[in-house]
Amino acid sequence: MRKVVVHAAGGHDRLKLEEAPALTPGPGEVLVEVRAAGINYADVMVRMGLYASAKELVGWPITPGFEVAGTVGAVGEGVKAFAVGDRVLAVTLFDGYASQVVVREVFARPIPGDLSFAQAAGFPSVYVTAWFALHELAHPRPGARLLVHSAAGGVGGCLVQLGKRAGCEVTGVVGRPEKLAALREHGADHCIDKSSQDLWAEARKIAPEGFDVICDANGIETLGASYAHLRPTGRLVVYGFHTMLPKGKAKPSWPKLAADWLRTPRFNPLDLTTENKSVLAFNLSFLFDRLDLAELALGDLIGWLEAGEIRPPPVTTYPFEEVARAHADLESGRTTGKLVLEL
Repeated sequence: MRKVVVHAAGGHDRLKLEEAPALTPGPGEVLVEVRAAGINYADVMVRMGLYASAKELVGWPITPGFEVAGTVGAVGEGVKAFAVGDRVLAVTLFDGYASQVVVREVFARPIPGDLSFAQAAGFPSVYVTAWFALHELAHPRPGARLLVHSAAGGVGGCLVQLGKRAGCEVTGVVGRPEKLAALREHGADHCIDKSSQDLWAEARKIAPEGFDVICDANGIETLGASYAHLRPTGRLVVYGFHTMLPKGKAKPSWPKLAADWLRTPRFNPLDLTTENKSVLAFNLSFLFDRLDLAELALGDLIGWLEAGEIRPPPVTTYPFEEVARAHADLESGRTTGKLVLEL
């Protein structure tokens, strides 16, 4: 088998394509012969040595990747839902950038309908993240005002779609005018291009009393203002800190990271109580032991996809050998939808 291996933190040159022994599934496991692997910003952070769960759970060397699609190559003892040759998508705790992946049965699902392997590989990670943010943490009611930062990206676009499905009035924020078309395709009711508009002045026009839910993966750039623009009983959901990381550069700036960490808002429980606001945060890579959540999230999402209530994100594909270029493009901030490696 082939896989991408990162032996130490660094730039794109750290992504090494190597040969490795073939895998064998154990009891309750499924071997996936990978045809496509989704790329997420978390993979970039893994390569840079900044992803907490990668350091704590794996260390070096490590193979990035949280989602794949392909065919079942073998099944372990006790597996009932799959047979050799089945087309499947799957989530995995790292190791996705490889021609073979072994996952627990609960983390795999048949590929719905006529989705391509690339579309299927780009589906689970971003949608499970959005599902957890909205349906496990925020619980917006129909008519709730939802604001989504980076709303044309992978998770952002899924948050817009799930928000509309839940009956929310959705405001999406993007950083470039060319991303507005993708945002509108996701179904946003209001679109803000912060490169040409005053983000928070526009937000106040849309929701003068504040938003019920704001989903923010930006970090220091917007966290404080996001909290300030919640209405009483509003919920700020935090799932990333992208603006603390370099844009268009392969390595982090440690002085910038330190300065941004010092400027990151600290939320006082006394203030949260008197203002009737909540701050919620998560990292799904520390929740892979919660099989109940995986079962529920994937069941909901596959069902909604098959019913036509949500759509897979648009994908841009790269040959497996061009993983470094894919990382560079993702880091540029110019992409929309999902980036996917094809094997």
